Amino acid sequence: MLIVTANLSLPESELVLRFLRADGPGGQHVNRTESAVELRFDVAQSTALPEALRERLLARRDRRLTDAGVLVIQGRRFRDQARNRDDVRERLAAIIRSALVPPKPRLPTRPTRASRERRLQDKQRRGALKQSRTRRPEHE
Repeated sequence: MLIVTANLSLPESELVLRFLRADGPGGQHVNRTESAVELRFDVAQSTALPEALRERLLARRDRRLTDAGVLVIQGRRFRDQARNRDDVRERLAAIIRSALVPPKPRLPTRPTRASRERRLQDKQRRGALKQSRTRRPEHE
């Protein structure tokens, strides 16, 4: 049972852990041990998540989220499997916690008069600079 908040937890049956060999330095030992951990959590099919939270998680533009709605987190930060396992579980909980709070709606604003004038002055200055770069015919 992965406890996300006081009133939200994920059952172990929904978490799929896979162990693989980590890359990087470590000599012969790194070639023999499977210390890296890959955690897969099917957000789209999860029964533990409330519908609103599931929609927010799926709507995110996260590269760890597959097209099928599976969140894939890889942990290879540490050199032993147990610490990597705890790390990916905590990272999953943090991702879900961050999606618990609905985003504030954006209030449309209009540019101020001063900012519009600054923009137009910058355009004038830039145009004048480009105009000064052109070669003019000497005698026509």
